[in-house]
Amino acid sequence: MRTTRLKLGEMLKEAGLLTEEQIQAALKEQKRKKSPIGDIFVELGFISEKDIAETLAIQLEVPFVSGDQGLLKPRQDQDLGNVLPHDVARQYNVLPLSRDNNVLTVAITDPSDLMSIDNLRSVTNCEISPVIATKIDIKKAQDEFYGEQTLLRDAVEDTYKIENIETIDTESGPERTSLDESQAMAEAAPAVKIVDLILLEAIKSRASDIHIEPFEKHLSVRYRIDGELYEVAPPSQQLTSAIVSRFKIMSKMDIAEKRLPQDGAFSLKIGPKIVDFRVSTLPTIFGEKIVIRLLDKASIMFKLEDMGFGGKMLEYYRQAVNRPYGLIFITGPTGSGKSTTLYATLREIATPDKNVITIEDPVEYRLDGINQMQVKTNIGLTFASGVRTSLRQDPDIILVGEVRDLETAQSCVRAALTGHLVLSTLHTNDAASSIVRLKDFGIEPFLIGSSLILIEAQRLVRRLCQKCREPYQPSKEEKEKFNLADTIYKSKGCPECRKSGYKGRIGIYEVLFMTPAIKELVYTNATTVEIKKKAQEEGMASLLFDGISKVNSGLTSMEEVLAAAYE
Repeated sequence: MRTTRLKLGEMLKEAGLLTEEQIQAALKEQKRKKSPIGDIFVELGFISEKDIAETLAIQLEVPFVSGDQGLLKPRQDQDLGNVLPHDVARQYNVLPLSRDNNVLTVAITDPSDLMSIDNLRSVTNCEISPVIATKIDIKKAQDEFYGEQTLLRDAVEDTYKIENIETIDTESGPERTSLDESQAMAEAAPAVKIVDLILLEAIKSRASDIHIEPFEKHLSVRYRIDGELYEVAPPSQQLTSAIVSRFKIMSKMDIAEKRLPQDGAFSLKIGPKIVDFRVSTLPTIFGEKIVIRLLDKASIMFKLEDMGFGGKMLEYYRQAVNRPYGLIFITGPTGSGKSTTLYATLREIATPDKNVITIEDPVEYRLDGINQMQVKTNIGLTFASGVRTSLRQDPDIILVGEVRDLETAQSCVRAALTGHLVLSTLHTNDAASSIVRLKDFGIEPFLIGSSLILIEAQRLVRRLCQKCREPYQPSKEEKEKFNLADTIYKSKGCPECRKSGYKGRIGIYEVLFMTPAIKELVYTNATTVEIKKKAQEEGMASLLFDGISKVNSGLTSMEEVLAAAYE
């Protein structure tokens, strides 16, 4: 391949396919349209796309392939879809064809675009061997090769071609849109197609949440994957109202009401499984923002061991949850996996000979054999009243979604002291500070010591992608400070993990067992520092310690652990 790059117009002029007048006319049109010069040549009818490709092939000494020849078909046995992901192929208008050791053959429209070639080399970690094909042939071959992955982006592009859709000004327009008008927009084919594909792509990407956010000049769509938000190609801003209305119809919300926040839910059967979606709307100055939480029952079918819970911590935890009565707290910030731990615990201990009642806000997952109650504060059904009511239902185990106030805390303590096993959550930074939080609520120390049997604190950190993680040797200072192994791993990034270096998440934990010594500190109003120090003297591993053990095992990186835990 010749490395000297001529301008495309010069190549075509040299080949006798364009005149200088045609080139100048195309350049003038390009200034107006801001499109690639090759597209302008074709659009003005000066030359065909195939003529351009064949000329480039001769000038650059690169093979030309066409769809008609049957050569534009990627090898099916080389995992080329992961070597060159669809979003990258789409961005650079290329198609992977084959891989020979570290050389990747790709079809491209312009092999003289050295910047694109360099970027592809960086993304694939392969040397690039280009062949030339037309844009339309590459697009058709991409659709066949990448399959359903192309659907969402095609639908997104189609929304930018839609005309005659009125955009509602949220500042000056009516606060309530006509019900018929909203419903008609929501049931139009573009809105239905976009919503369906947004949901399908989110499920395939293992997203936990979808954020659809209107702004002044654009609509944003983001997926939360492994705790991080990733932006995807958004539909046209013209379809904002239609997409929002479509989600509200599916969630049984009032589609005409745009002034107030609303909550709803719906379910879809995707292949053999049913996925539940919890939907929340929020009025903003540019329209309604929607967040959709994906609730896949497969995500709560984990065993405690699968979540990174192990060793002595798991042994102490199982001892506690198999007691006939007492109070157990799972603590951590929002999004730290507390609900998943509680559900995994119920799966272990909720046997047919036990009556289990949960009080949740909201009920995210429906569990067979367990009586689940939804909090409804507008009619007086709170966590506290739910616990009091459940005590009249002869329960063995009560799960309370969250302790937020004194009344709920008192109800949990009373239930534990009257012969019931109570599981609940608190928002605290570590296990020891949960005791002080209960005191802040107004619970007397002697009641805490008498009812509480265990506190477990946790965080979620991202798992290193096992396909691309890179080993490295930490410095002497790092090894001494954190007790690190001689070789640990860091993130790199590959198509398998969307270039993030991580795939999935794992928990880090600390378990504070209420031993006689800890109870004595509670009775004497000891500080969080004193309680934590005594617990560690008795063998409690801190969040940081457990995180470092997972770093030494190659499961996560030091950066992830330090971002989630510290001492």
